[in-house]
Amino acid sequence: MRVVILGGPGAGKGTQAELLCSNLSLPLLAVGDILREAIAEDTDLGKRAVSYVERGELVPDATMIEFFRRRLLLWDVFNGWVLEGYPRTAFQAEELDFLLEELAQELDWAVWLKVPIEVLLSRSIERDRSDDHPEILQRRLDLFHERTIPLLEYYEYRNKLLTVDGDRSPEQVQQDILQLIEAKGQYS
Repeated sequence: MRVVILGGPGAGKGTQAELLCSNLSLPLLAVGDILREAIAEDTDLGKRAVSYVERGELVPDATMIEFFRRRLLLWDVFNGWVLEGYPRTAFQAEELDFLLEELAQELDWAVWLKVPIEVLLSRSIERDRSDDHPEILQRRLDLFHERTIPLLEYYEYRNKLLTVDGDRSPEQVQQDILQLIEAKGQYS
């Protein structure tokens, strides 16, 4: 199974992705962690991404797709994965679909963690990461909202969107995700 976890900064994407990986025995592809690691290790990807991440901007699509092309060819993701933190735009979703088609893979579900803006702000401030300063956070939220509707429409049109109320306990959210996947016949 191949699943993307969607939601705003602080929606619980990382938590839900980790729980889903554990419950379905799938590897996690967490874009935020991978970018932070690449920046810390001063890799080529990190050098290309650092200025965007520091400003709260999205890393250019061509760079991200290049990264995914390399990552999705590795053996550990052959039978499925959970992707957290990407795509963030309808264009990226389409590019990801093209890449998956090229690699003879297909996305099963896009899980949308629907969380009110006030909760996103509160959660993001509480986790106190270096890229969660108020100005950067506001920029990330602005970009997120600007791009969210077309992204959700993209997946809804393809009958791949599962919407979950993300403003509850992590366990309740995870239970809803698993129930939705099971109801769609993609989990046993």
